[in-house]
Amino acid sequence: AAAVQAAKSVDYVGAGTVEFLLDADRNFYFLEMNTRLQVEHTVTEEITGIDLVALQLDVAAGLPLPFDQEDVILDGHAIEVRLYAEDARNQFLPQTGDVLLWRPAQGDGVRIDDGLATGGKVSPYYDPMIAKIIAHGADRDAALDGLAAALARTEIEGVTTNIAFLQRVIAHPAFRAGDSFTGFITQHASDLLRP
Repeated sequence: AAAVQAAKSVDYVGAGTVEFLLDADRNFYFLEMNTRLQVEHTVTEEITGIDLVALQLDVAAGLPLPFDQEDVILDGHAIEVRLYAEDARNQFLPQTGDVLLWRPAQGDGVRIDDGLATGGKVSPYYDPMIAKIIAHGADRDAALDGLAAALARTEIEGVTTNIAFLQRVIAHPAFRAGDSFTGFITQHASDLLRP
């Protein structure tokens, strides 16, 4: 309702993303609105089973949404990480190079959005994001366990990535407890950025 009210208040028509922050007491606070899907749209797709990209194209073509808000059913929990060609131990400096091996994880509850293949190249001309790795589970712990397993099964060689950093983040007790915030990496740097 708050998202719809925000869009109506500026006479917005079209697909868009309204972001809120939710605190431990389930109070929510407006963060921002974008006139596009966010990188994290996959999390919503996983817990709703709705293809947001297809809907965005339909809305842009002038078609109505084929359902009402009350028809949207949430199923479980999903979490996403961004696999980057970057050196987390060197201030997350972007990396380039030839991809000698790219074998993303597969399995139930795991989704990989990528555009990479063995023999490809990570060049300096584009964002160094290699893939989005998304895990879906019955609850947050199950989604985190699935994500940890997916990261462990993901193989990439030839370019430095942040995969070890991501594994440390999702295994960190504070993160697992939901105690994450904008200063999380700085506060836990000795755990997250070790060699």
